[in-house]
Amino acid sequence: MTPKVDTICAIASAIGQSGIGIIRVSGPLVKSIFKQILQTNLKPRYAYYGPFYDFEGSVIDKGVAIFFPGPNSYTGEDIVEFHGHGGASVLRKLLETITDSKVRLAEPGEFTKRAFLNGKMDLIQAEAVQDLIQSNSEESALSAVRSLTGEFSTKINELLSELISLRVFVEATIDFSEEEIDFLESHEVSSKLYALKKSLNDILNTATQGAILRDGIYVAIAGKPNAGKSSLLNSLTKQSSAIVTDIAGTTRDVLKETIHIDGMPVHIIDTAGLHNSNDVIEQEGIRRANMEIKNADIILLVYDSNDSVFDLTILPDSVKDKPKILVRNKIDLVGLKPSVQKVDHVLDIAISAKNGEGVDSLQDALSEFAGLNATAEGVFLARKRHINAIEETLVFISNAIDQLKQGSSELVAEDLRQAGLQLSQITGEFSSDDLLGEIFSSFCIGK
Repeated sequence: MTPKVDTICAIASAIGQSGIGIIRVSGPLVKSIFKQILQTNLKPRYAYYGPFYDFEGSVIDKGVAIFFPGPNSYTGEDIVEFHGHGGASVLRKLLETITDSKVRLAEPGEFTKRAFLNGKMDLIQAEAVQDLIQSNSEESALSAVRSLTGEFSTKINELLSELISLRVFVEATIDFSEEEIDFLESHEVSSKLYALKKSLNDILNTATQGAILRDGIYVAIAGKPNAGKSSLLNSLTKQSSAIVTDIAGTTRDVLKETIHIDGMPVHIIDTAGLHNSNDVIEQEGIRRANMEIKNADIILLVYDSNDSVFDLTILPDSVKDKPKILVRNKIDLVGLKPSVQKVDHVLDIAISAKNGEGVDSLQDALSEFAGLNATAEGVFLARKRHINAIEETLVFISNAIDQLKQGSSELVAEDLRQAGLQLSQITGEFSSDDLLGEIFSSFCIGK
């Protein structure tokens, strides 16, 4: 893939009034642009302070400009950044002046995409840039930094190197030995395959924690009308997100809020009460509720402490095997204390959503369900595509182990080749244009 050679520009700071606004320019026309706008030659990495001129010689603004010559720049190309005042009209005028110089506006994520194409970072690090920008907790930010600095990439590249070396050895054995299987066994190929499998499982566990830290879990609050579902949402979010009354059926639509537990995003969905109804609006609310329950990672089935037993039959049959936590609500009305127990292997937590008693135990249970160790070192943010690639790699490694047992070294080599292709997709060593387009299209303009 050949990187584009045209010059691009974009506002790199947040849109809206601010003290400082930044415009970034990258490409072969950078030197002529800053010479025209600044009417001077800039030294590399020297902060020049002075007026910015348009092409008619009028002063647009006054600020700081810094020149980063390629290849030692973010994109690997010549870059100049103009740091002026953050007014929208000022930035727009400067941007119009720059684009008059045969420079086009950058696409979302195009600066980082060029950095990847020019070998300044791999695909994991490029994705970590966006994850760091979007992180909304200290834990996710620290994990994104680990990926950005190359910890995740190093682990993947080490595994890829081991995998390639093993594949080369197996292929060489096929070409030069009539007793290749005995030869492979004598050189502990089987044990090396098992070691690779263990290492892949270890990194999969870490990546899975990183994916949870990045994307969080989806929790559906379900139950009969007036069980206290909306009160539970308000208690978890510590705000009056949902209307709470003594009238059953107050919630008729889906309410969604996000909180953080141990740095993990928890997306909480409050749903309409599940019951038989002839009301058209309630029927639609129940239909939406069932859809959210089906898509959730875990269900909080809320029931009234006055009820002698919980009723699992109100849930759709399609979610009977989905993870659930029973929430025995309104313990303050029956004189019970908060408690945690197991009923038929299902966690049952007694709470009062109204006064918050026992809600901390529910939060602990959600954290435990996610399997997230918030204090674990070395967790890096990972995406679903990383998880999928590692899982596919494990499939091929398992196949290679089976083929070795059956004496088919040619198929062992092929499985190792396929495993290498899957693993190399993570860092972008092997990637398609469609994949790159999908990844960078989610970036913000100017990054």
